[in-house]
Amino acid sequence: MRAVIAGTGIHIPPNVVDNHRLSRIMETSDEWIRRRTGIVTRHFADPGQATSDLAVPAAEMAIADAGLRKDEIEYVIFATMTPDHYFPGSGPLLQDKCGLPPVPCLDIRLQCSGFLYGLQLADAMIRAGQYRRILLIGAEVHAGFMPWKSWDVVFGADREVDRQEFEENTRFRDRTVLFGDGAGAFVISAEDDESRGIEAVTVHADGRHARKMWVNAGGSAYRPYFEARMHASGDTVPVVEGREVFKIAVTLMPQSVTEILQANGYGLEDLALLVMHQANLRINEAVQKRLGLPDEKVFNNIQKYGNTTAGTLPIAFHEARRERALAPGSLICFVALGGGLSWGAALYRT
Repeated sequence: MRAVIAGTGIHIPPNVVDNHRLSRIMETSDEWIRRRTGIVTRHFADPGQATSDLAVPAAEMAIADAGLRKDEIEYVIFATMTPDHYFPGSGPLLQDKCGLPPVPCLDIRLQCSGFLYGLQLADAMIRAGQYRRILLIGAEVHAGFMPWKSWDVVFGADREVDRQEFEENTRFRDRTVLFGDGAGAFVISAEDDESRGIEAVTVHADGRHARKMWVNAGGSAYRPYFEARMHASGDTVPVVEGREVFKIAVTLMPQSVTEILQANGYGLEDLALLVMHQANLRINEAVQKRLGLPDEKVFNNIQKYGNTTAGTLPIAFHEARRERALAPGSLICFVALGGGLSWGAALYRT
């Protein structure tokens, strides 16, 4: 059996925040953000709206797109780095809110590469004959760790931000301008058709680089897990060593693409589309250049959404399906790098 993407769906919260809005609450500008990241806008969930809440409409869209009923879903894989709660995982919460039967639910905590690991797991389950219809979700609400003191202005309030508030927001501008909220979902179905489906997935991790992207707060390494000083120091905001991550990403991502193609008897000329994790447009442009791919073989949408972490791959592929002419039999490559560090690539035949 082959694992086929039978349906896709996304949900983007309606609160659009452009770079000019952020320049009202911190020392930044539209030009500064665009030049460093390529991001123009991002979307944020409403207060009280959790990651599983964004996942529900994305999941329902994917199930409908696959032509299935909810009671036909047999397994849920939920990739996120921003779960609704410390525990339980967001998978069971999504299952309940979406009205799915009491199927197994598994959360994956591998940040930006989580959805890619989910593809590998879904493919393995289907090849093993364990399940035939799997709901795979990547969703994030990053708004929860934004340390801004000015959310009313972010959402459009017309007031001046005082100097202390402005400086406090600016402390974290190198990271907070990167993120947005959103959800994407695939329905992965078993089909007895060797001409399409997931052909290969390869993933890796190297813990030596774990602290290049991490959160220095929360968990059993601390007594207690959480305390007020973590918020005061800003340790609850993710650390991203931008220059180091850039160098690693522009080496490992093209290497992953080349290796998985060669291992399966393909060359870059066989590739119809490369869908990269949307962390930074400059990284993706450098990867594209190293691989020598033309624009028509690459799809980016970070300009609209920012980095939605585990959500970037399904959101990008969903939009690419609708905006690009992906003929039956097209070879697609997914590639991502994220916390851990973890990275990898997947080949999919439409």
